[in-house]
Amino acid sequence: MGYDIAVMPGDGTGAEVVAEGLKVLRAAADRAGFTYELTNYDFGAERYLRTGETLPDSALDELARHDSIFLGAIGHPDVKPGILEQGILLKARFALDLYINLRPVKLFPGVETPIRDKGPADIDFVVVRENTEGLYAGTGGFLKKGTPDEIAVQESVNTRKGVERCLRYAFDYAGRPDRDGTLTLCGKTNVLTYAWDLWWRAFNEIGDADYPHIKREYSHVDAIVMWFVKNPEWFDVIVTDNMFGDIITDLAAMIQGGLGIAAGGNINPEGTAMFEPMGGSAPKYAGQNVINPLAAISSLQMMLDHLGQKEAALWVEAGIVHAVSKMDSLAAGRMGMGTSEVGDLVARHVAEG
Repeated sequence: MGYDIAVMPGDGTGAEVVAEGLKVLRAAADRAGFTYELTNYDFGAERYLRTGETLPDSALDELARHDSIFLGAIGHPDVKPGILEQGILLKARFALDLYINLRPVKLFPGVETPIRDKGPADIDFVVVRENTEGLYAGTGGFLKKGTPDEIAVQESVNTRKGVERCLRYAFDYAGRPDRDGTLTLCGKTNVLTYAWDLWWRAFNEIGDADYPHIKREYSHVDAIVMWFVKNPEWFDVIVTDNMFGDIITDLAAMIQGGLGIAAGGNINPEGTAMFEPMGGSAPKYAGQNVINPLAAISSLQMMLDHLGQKEAALWVEAGIVHAVSKMDSLAAGRMGMGTSEVGDLVARHVAEG
């Protein structure tokens, strides 16, 4: 079986961590016996500064024909914040209809968590975030901008179609053999009564009709951030909207050991998907061989799982655990080895088993 994979290294240390991810991909493909073709795209700060172009429509058509997209990171100190994020990341999400943001939150053995007395058995859950609606839909505007009477309106857009397809993906994920069969809706039904009335009704209607075997729970978003810190072992799969998902997954990244290990996917289950490390481009570390590539390798592991190479994905996860056991720290410059050495460790473990 062969796969078409688009590669977008991006900015700063993006190219370095992507290189290590591709090193692991080669090892996994050789061992599992699948093939793949890579197409490289240079979208990011350098291209923008050179041409003024972010992500052209013609490239979106090409990206849509790939099975998956492997992204390093974007961001550059010479580019105003928001330009690359909106022009590349958000544009790709909306144009390719990547309506699921998937964030596994797993504490690996040997990785420190700031939560006292919690270990790998306690921190192992998944957040399914709706990725194309809500407050990020860009609906709203200004009235009397720049005057003392200025009004700014940012509207949260929630459609039945968008909510239902996100919920169904989350129910299906909760039913996977590697999950515990519990789905928690994270919302704010006591205050945000319109949007969350829709989410609540759809959650229960779909659950009653099609997923009676999945246990359903609910938590307000302000409560869930407390429980993430106090009792993360309570959670299995969590589903929520765009804004709440953006916030709670940053907290989740910290309790799993930080952005050096956190990875995520932007997925259209009927189309392509884009996988990326959760950390930024870290330009101050670029070219020094000191950045931690494990988040990028984790996103590569997610990509393999998404493509159906589930055994290979397990090999990569085992390789990450092995690498962690040999590292002094997950922090850049304090790992006790270089970026390429970490990639070599994982790749060798994947190849040799």
